[in-house]
Amino acid sequence: MHRYTELAAQSPIQKHERVAQAKREESMALRACGLIIFRRVTGAAASDIEFLLLQTSYGIHHWTPPKGHVDPGEDDMTTALRETEEEAGLQHNHFRIVDGFRKELNYNVNNKPKTVIYWLGELMDGSAQVKLSDEHQDYRWLRLQDACALVGYQDMQDTLKEAQHFLQGQTQP
Repeated sequence: MHRYTELAAQSPIQKHERVAQAKREESMALRACGLIIFRRVTGAAASDIEFLLLQTSYGIHHWTPPKGHVDPGEDDMTTALRETEEEAGLQHNHFRIVDGFRKELNYNVNNKPKTVIYWLGELMDGSAQVKLSDEHQDYRWLRLQDACALVGYQDMQDTLKEAQHFLQGQTQP
């Protein structure tokens, strides 16, 4: 049920407080978190990896790593793990979080500030299958150059390049 519909059954004071809270939440900065999931290409150089990108099924059908809005009372990493499972069907036991990489992007959406935080997740279970939610219509595993060509936003291209550079400086687990 939509939050404004719920207000009809409340007292005038409760209704006023709920409307005020709803307006505060709508005016607040949006916050989202996600994981840049990658896999190492079999038989290739240790630094040769592919990134998972999902194509949205709404709007301009842009490509992005799995991410989503932080729910009330939820911490950022929990959001990233939940959204990865909801949007790509990958559970936390399918991948490992790579220590030391965290990227925060800040931009405006509909004239409201938005913050998106990404961590790196390495797919460890080669048998894990991507299972898209209704929010997405396609997915691809792509090497850096192809991934950057597909994502439409420069800040996401820069983030993927930073992730690749970071991983090239790491030793494999």
